[in-house]
Order: sequence, then C-alpha cells, then structure tokens
Amino acid sequence: MKNSGQSFTFSTATKALLDAAIVRGRESLARLQAEDGSWCFELESDATITAEYILMMHFMGKIDTVRQEKMARYLRDIQRLQTHGAWDLYVDGAPDVSCSVKAYFALKAAGDAASAPHMVRARETILALGGAAKSNVFTRILLATFGQVPWRATPFMPIEFVLFPKWVPISMYKVAYWARTTMVPLLALCSLRARAANPHHVSISELFVTPAEEEREYFPRGKGIRRFFLAMDRAVRHIEPLMPKSLRKRAMAHAEAWCAERMNGEDGMGGIFPPIVYSYQMMQVLGYPEDHPLRRDCENALEKLLVERRDGSMYCQPCLSPVWDTAWSTMALEQSRVATASATQANALSDAELQQRITRAYDWLAARQIDTVRGDWIENAQPDTPVGGWAFQYENPYYPDIDDTAVVAAMLHRRGRAQARATGTDPYAARVTRALDWMRGLQSRNGGFAAFDADCDRLYLNAIPFADHGALLDPPTEDVSGRVLLCFGVTGRAQDKAALARAIDYVKATQQPDGSWWGRWGTNYIYGTWSVLAGLALAGEDAQAPYIARALAWLRARQNADGGWGETNDSYLDAALAGRNGGESASNFTAWALLAQMAFGDWESESVRRGVAYLLSVQGSDGFWWHRSHNAPGFPRIYYLKYHGYTAYFPLWALSRYRRLAKVDVAVEAKELVEA
Repeated sequence: MKNSGQSFTFSTATKALLDAAIVRGRESLARLQAEDGSWCFELESDATITAEYILMMHFMGKIDTVRQEKMARYLRDIQRLQTHGAWDLYVDGAPDVSCSVKAYFALKAAGDAASAPHMVRARETILALGGAAKSNVFTRILLATFGQVPWRATPFMPIEFVLFPKWVPISMYKVAYWARTTMVPLLALCSLRARAANPHHVSISELFVTPAEEEREYFPRGKGIRRFFLAMDRAVRHIEPLMPKSLRKRAMAHAEAWCAERMNGEDGMGGIFPPIVYSYQMMQVLGYPEDHPLRRDCENALEKLLVERRDGSMYCQPCLSPVWDTAWSTMALEQSRVATASATQANALSDAELQQRITRAYDWLAARQIDTVRGDWIENAQPDTPVGGWAFQYENPYYPDIDDTAVVAAMLHRRGRAQARATGTDPYAARVTRALDWMRGLQSRNGGFAAFDADCDRLYLNAIPFADHGALLDPPTEDVSGRVLLCFGVTGRAQDKAALARAIDYVKATQQPDGSWWGRWGTNYIYGTWSVLAGLALAGEDAQAPYIARALAWLRARQNADGGWGETNDSYLDAALAGRNGGESASNFTAWALLAQMAFGDWESESVRRGVAYLLSVQGSDGFWWHRSHNAPGFPRIYYLKYHGYTAYFPLWALSRYRRLAKVDVAVEAKELVEA
C-alpha cells in the first residue's frame, strides 16, 4: 500500500521530542548489551517457579537458607500486591489455588508461621477456593512427593510410557516438546513414588477442606472422552503390580538415557525450569552422587535462572530468552540508528560505536544457529528437512523454535543482502537457506506453523487426567504463522511461495469475526493481530483487502482515551475483553498496535499520532517504558510471563519506525521501508 501522496510535515518541536526519546531509549538499550553482543532481559512469571525452587531445596535436603529467605521475601512482596490475600497468575488476576498452595507451602518451609497474618489470609483464600485438593495435577504430584496427599491423588503415569511406539495414540512424540521433556523425568519420579527429604517435616494439612487421605474428589468427573480416560486411569492402576520388573527396568534405563542425551550442559534439559528440576530430582532418587557431572549441570542450570532484585529479594525465572531479546533489540537499535542519524545527545554513543554493537549482535545471532543436531522435531517434519533453526535460549539444540528462527532469518537476509551490495558477498546466505528449508519442512497440514513441531494437534490428548492444564500440545498458531509470513515475504524465494500461500489461507481461516487474531505467545489479541498483520504486509497483501481492513479497524477501535492500548490476560478467559484492559494502557501493547498499522504504511492517521504521543508521554527517565503487567502467556489460562524487555525494545522500535516513515518519500512502500 502507498500513502496518500500528501507529504506530512513535522513541526520542529515534534521532531525534537521524537529524536530525544529515541536517542534516550537507544542509549539505554545499547548499554545493556553484553560483551558477546547479546541481550538477555529478565523473564518473570508468577509465584509458582520461585515457590518450586524453595520446595526443590527441601526435596533434595540441600537448603541454602540465605537464598531461601530472599525468595521468601519475593513471595511475600508479591502477595502484598493482592487484595485477595493469596497469589494470582498475573497482575490483577483472580487468586489461583495451585499457585497459592505452592507459595504457602514454600513460605511455611522457609519458616513462616501458619499463624502469621499473611499466612492466615492466604490460607483462608485457599480454603475458600476448595483447598489444596482442588489444585492441579503438577501441584498434587509435588504434594505426593512430600507425603501431603496419597499417590492416588495423581494420575497413573508409569515409566513404561516412554517405550510406547510413535503409532500408539498416546506416545511422547505426540505431545509438545515442553510436555515431553517434563514428562520423562516426572514419569520416573512418579513410578518410583519419590519421597522428598523434607528435613523439617513441613506439613500443610491445614490447607485441606477434607483430610487428604479421606478426600475422594481429586479428579473432576468430566464428560465424554475425559470420563473415558479417567475410567482407564482407574483400571490400569490395577495392572501395575503385574507388569514385568524387567520391563520397568528397561523403561527406566531408556528414560535415563533419553534425558542424558538432551541434558544440554549448564543450560539444562529443554532450557526450561520444569524438566531441569525434575531431572535433578530424578537423579537424586536414582542415587546419582552429588558430584556426578549431569547432576552438577542441573544444579548450575537452575542457578542461572535466579535473579536478585535491587531490594535484595530473589526470584527464579522459568527460562532465559537471549535469542529472542537479542533479535528484537538489534532490530530496534538498527531502526533507531537510521531514524535519527543526525540526532545527538551528550555522552551518546557515536554512530561508529552503534554500528559496532549492531555488528556484534548479528555475529552473535548467526553463530547461534543449530546446524548439526537433529532434534525431536524430526519425528514430525517433512522428509529430508535439514537442520537450521534457532532456539530461544543460549543453548537448546534439540528444540529450536520457528518463531525465533523466522525473526533471525529475516534479519540475516536483510543484513546479508546489504553487505552483498557493498562487498559482493552475502555472509549469511547459507544460514538463511537452511533456516527457510527447515521452517518449510515444519509446516502443518492446515497451512499454519506451530512453535516447535508440525501437526502436534491431537486434541484428545488434552482429555487425559495428566493434562488438566490443557497444555500438552503445540498446534499451529496465528502469531507464529504471522512471523513465518514475514520471513518468507522478506526473503521471497520461489520455492517458498506455495507454503506462503497456504499460511495466508490459514490466517484468513483463523481470523476472529471482529477482525482480530488470537495470540498464543503474547497477550493476546493485540499481539496476535500485530504478528499477523506484520507478516501479511511483507507477504504483499493489500491493506484494502476486506479482512485486513477489518483487522486495522479493530485495532483502532480498541485505542484508549490516553492514546495507548492495553489488554488484560483475562481476555484468555473471556473473548469479550479482547484488546481491552479497563482503559489502562501499556507501552508494549501500544507499540504492537502502532507497528501493525505502520506495517501497511499508515503513519499519518490520528490513531497513530495519538499512540506516538502516548509513548512519548510515558517514557521513563531511564529511557525505557516499564509497566507492571504480565505481557505473555506461558500457557493460556494457567501460566503467564512478564518479558521485561518488551517495554524496552518494542516502544523504541515503534517510535523509530514512525520517525523513519515521516522523513522518507511518501511513495516508498512498506516492504521497502522494513528492508531499509
């Protein structure tokens, strides 16, 4: 789409405000870059992971009391932010019984008296929610290892599951990577009826409405297929004593070997907290000595997830996000450099220094490509799909993801093409080719793209008793598919055209009636709509197409009175809240809404101008746009994240794009602007 043909003129004051804001944000972002060229912002969740870390120390019988008190302080601090007295999954959310049970248990293990006012408030809320018996499967498994509930309160999960062949309806290569890496060590713990050391004999019997041993309603009765699987669960429990011991021994050995192969050094299995901690505990139960290399790797991987805050409290992150943060930070830094090439500020980095930082970031990203390990994705990929993806973390070679790969490959293509024009050589061409071929090989049957696997969408699996969290699968999603559209659109290879067309059909089919798109990996409809629109623009779709016009109109209709945008995570529970947060705006949502509109060349509308004005008005003195809200689901409805980097690089990118659009020839098309 081309602009109207009428030049838009900034006032000198407007230019000065924009330039100053962009330079402040750019300087702050640039100075957070690590020596190796990467960025890695904090990734905060709810109370769950930090509580589990404390309880992990009590499981192992190896308690760092100083660290424990710092973590307990964090749990108390975030509890005080709530009016309901317990813990929620995201800011301003409802109290969550599972999260609250773990946090209460962790605080009691850390020495907080049950009679303390904050513990009384939490306990009253937990009991009002039905008590600990109503907590989810993962929480009940943890409680079983501490002897707080009987093992019948947990699903029957025999280790022999790891031996099931792929063609069996329930097998580990039919579930998502995060479920697979979590389940294998967890199956070992459950099959061995693992028992925590619990050196202080901490009990939370007071959290049960009915005594745990007398409780008979640990599993909701359910209907249809859920009822069938629950009946199966009860039936197969009686078979366990009849299973050959040799089969169990073989299954346990297979699980150990499978985990060892994927242990991933000090970055941990799967690069995420649950499989790392369960692997660590599995090794304890299996008798691995404390100095065993794999056990030490798990311990170090867990330690790398810890964040000590300025006030002395500490929390545990679910994982690290360096590739994701580095890609978007580099994009923002590069766009800001182009947008304000002539702007100056006292003590600001020179243009040469900025270029050096950008070059280091590209070199770091390029070197992170996974080009040798054929990970678990190969089980469901198209034949002859090559290795070539990027992971989210520093190292996670078995589990690259399509979202990171699409962003990095698009950036390397653009950068390589610019270098080829200057030197005649594109240093990234081979890497980009491998990445494109890898992504194309993971397109699902419906034309969409998931995060880690193709066709991981067997919905019946979410009905098994273990899957009460509903997060066992990795089906195609609109936001990841939008990112692939962006990448395929930028690179423009003939061999990707058919895949591109199928992906466009997929996002057309999944568009909501109001014009928006759901967001799986960012909150929620604003993130999803930006992700898809950004991809469609670079794929060559016309802004005048009715389905795109509807999406843009939906975004504009969700703008708040202050000019910004915001969205509550409650929209995952109630779609009527899509794109709304009671009028409260936040910088990352505003940036996404602006970037979506500007993707189709809209920079002159009142909506965009008001959004830019909002970002200018809420920038902090540190150059960033911090906000308190959680801005992404780990798993919708059950687990949410706060990417601290989202309020640093996305607003900077949006302002830089706006500044860039305002100073170029109005006839330049959106695709050329992105590649400039």
